Amino acid sequence: MIEDVEHTSAPAGPAQFGNLAANARFLELSGALRPGTEILEIGSGTGSLLHRLVEQGHRIRGVEINGGLIAESRRWYGELPLQLVDGVRLPFADASFDVVLSFDVFEHIPDSDAHLAEVRRVLRPGGHYLMQTPNKWTNVVFETIRWRSFTRFRADHCSLHTLRQLTARLRRHGFTSDTFDVPVVNAFFREKVRRHLGTPGLLAVRLVNPDRLPFWLRPNLYVRARKLR
Repeated sequence: MIEDVEHTSAPAGPAQFGNLAANARFLELSGALRPGTEILEIGSGTGSLLHRLVEQGHRIRGVEINGGLIAESRRWYGELPLQLVDGVRLPFADASFDVVLSFDVFEHIPDSDAHLAEVRRVLRPGGHYLMQTPNKWTNVVFETIRWRSFTRFRADHCSLHTLRQLTARLRRHGFTSDTFDVPVVNAFFREKVRRHLGTPGLLAVRLVNPDRLPFWLRPNLYVRARKLR
């Protein structure tokens, strides 16, 4: 139901494009970020998660397609290991990383097969792709209400998947996968609901807590995919 296309700004930090607290919780639950792990984040945005992981001592690099966001990241965090890319192709050698991350990225990529092929290429055997993407079942409803159109959102959210579709797509690209129970209803989530759906949206969240829905209906899919050898 909820995915960040528009960003929110706060005096305490740069624009945020995703649910940073929920995403960080997923990384913790995944158990994939161990000492010495080589990590790549695809779609680092304004660098909030990248900065946090650097501060924690992780060996991580980031890529971002929007130069303006990279400039904003530098205003807040100084120089980060973040570089500009101009498409799906990743500027790294084969088997360069143990873990690849992406949050609120997959749904925006027109050629998701090419994206998964690149992720698999840069991962080492047994490496993990940790991803979060909106659930097609709920996001279509949210975006239709938000844009008051059945089609307008599709130009931006061109690769929405259900959990079943995402699992099948990952399998075709040589990944096994499992899904994580990550609560997303927090201050960030409620503010986005309030901004786009108003008081009725907040009341709906109180009546039907998205965190209690079955996995296949959760607003955000948190998946740990493992590259097979």
